[in-house]
Amino acid sequence: MTLNIMTPEQKRTFEGVKKIIAEAQNGSFCLKPRHIDYVAALVPGILNFVEDKTETFIAVNTGVLIKQANNVLISVRHAIEGDDLDDLDRVVQEEFYVLDKKEQETQIALEQLQADFIRRFVELQKIRN
Repeated sequence: MTLNIMTPEQKRTFEGVKKIIAEAQNGSFCLKPRHIDYVAALVPGILNFVEDKTETFIAVNTGVLIKQANNVLISVRHAIEGDDLDDLDRVVQEEFYVLDKKEQETQIALEQLQADFIRRFVELQKIRN
């Protein structure tokens, strides 16, 4: 298989990939060349794949995986390659989950601002009428 991993900053291509293991919301899964076409929403975790006889590990943030024929495209916000699984797991836990939590907090704050704006707008309309 040909594996393309894309982030907003870069694109990496790996040829001759024999197996990909990734993590979705409902757990880990494995793709091999004869697997049917597939789409999955990825969660923060460690992606690993076997290219020739080399196993590669990459910490990835949320994203999407698309397998079509022998092409696999993974688009994620962040991807960090490394050899030490403990370090990669630390990156996932400390950085990617923190980013997601901050984004959730930002989204909540934005929704509160929008609700406050609408409430004040409605009050202003009542005063005018």
